[in-house]
Amino acid sequence: MLVMGIDPGLSRCGYGVIRQKGRATEAVAAGIIRTDKDDPIPRRLYELQNELVDLMGTYNPDAMAIEQVLFQVNVRTAMGVGQASGVAMAAAVGAGAEVFEYSPTQIKKAVTGWGGAGKEQMGQMVQTLLRLPKPLKPVDAADAIAVALCHLAHHPAASRIQAAM
Repeated sequence: MLVMGIDPGLSRCGYGVIRQKGRATEAVAAGIIRTDKDDPIPRRLYELQNELVDLMGTYNPDAMAIEQVLFQVNVRTAMGVGQASGVAMAAAVGAGAEVFEYSPTQIKKAVTGWGGAGKEQMGQMVQTLLRLPKPLKPVDAADAIAVALCHLAHHPAASRIQAAM
């Protein structure tokens, strides 16, 4: 099973792709998509959409797992994150992938066992779980991988069926 995780953002959208083969999970790709803060929002969303469509075409994941935006202090930031999230979901559906949303607490619990884990703990666990030589940078990419790992933890039956195929 191939899962793409998304840490949505308009300025920096993290993505990560992991593959599960039987009981082993490996990192396939991770990075961020940046948009220029000086560009108009419609242009930025268009660029984000194009990048995500390209990534979906390159990796052809079975599922996209995306972090839900539950609360933001800054309304402008929340709007941009929500818009980026919608663009990501649309790109996934257009590529034939199922979309699953997870709260930050669900992601932290799935990866570290504790819903109050910090960024550093999350990065260390992603590194440990995927047997990476060093922590993923930038943090948005590590967060996206964590979202994908959360999906595998919440959908083990789907993962086993896909692995058997």
